[in-house]
Amino acid sequence: MPTVRPKLPKTEGGGRVQGLLQLLEDGIHLIVAALLVLLAGILTVGVVHDVVRSIQGPYEEEAVVLSALDNSLVLFIVAELLHTVRLTIRNQTLDAEPFLVVGLVAGIRKVLIVTAEAEKSFRWNVEGVELLVLAGLILVMATAAYVWRRSTRPGDYFPLQEARRAPPSPEPSPTPVGGS
Repeated sequence: MPTVRPKLPKTEGGGRVQGLLQLLEDGIHLIVAALLVLLAGILTVGVVHDVVRSIQGPYEEEAVVLSALDNSLVLFIVAELLHTVRLTIRNQTLDAEPFLVVGLVAGIRKVLIVTAEAEKSFRWNVEGVELLVLAGLILVMATAAYVWRRSTRPGDYFPLQEARRAPPSPEPSPTPVGGS
């Protein structure tokens, strides 16, 4: 269900200014989208190049995996940001949920990288505090995303309850073919 933007009353001569501002806003969104596509291409080429170079040269399994994981998750974040820009252009409104998803992915990415790097020498004073803060942030963002979704689209989360409330469709009764 798309978000409905309230219609603002038009003022004298404001229609032309509003149209120009809307055009500029859409232009900025398109520029941001183009830059995100360019960044995604550069990241993809970089990940493939790093993996190929690592396999050809001295092979360090941990470094290859960490680099590929880190860059792939950054690529996923860029894709989510591109999705957010696309939704903003299409709906003409800024929705908080895609940003919460990007924040969740970024937080989870950082947790994965910190735990992978700290696997050999974990220290509570540095990595432990960072992981606790990240876990708290992830929990807060997940809760915010859940509350946001429930408050903006309540029908999306209780389809079974909605189906139970709807009266059942009448089924045709079987008719006998021959007399009895």
